[in-house]
Amino acid sequence: MAKRDFAFGKENFIIIGISVAIIVIGFLLMSGGASEDPAGFNPEIFSARRIVVAPAVTMIGFILMIVGILKNSKEKVTEE
Repeated sequence: MAKRDFAFGKENFIIIGISVAIIVIGFLLMSGGASEDPAGFNPEIFSARRIVVAPAVTMIGFILMIVGILKNSKEKVTEE
């Protein structure tokens, strides 16, 4: 039975999956703040959660994604 050659190892896929979940959480933290009245203003859009915490969480997710992609897999051994 032939071994499949994937570009990433199991550890890489785990890191990438965690980073995708963190990015989604960051975008969910940014959402909301809509006003019931279209002509009204809702100052909730300028909360610290939306302008500080959510972008920081999203950026951490993107950095973790880069780490997951660039990390060398210990499982990947090519024998010819």
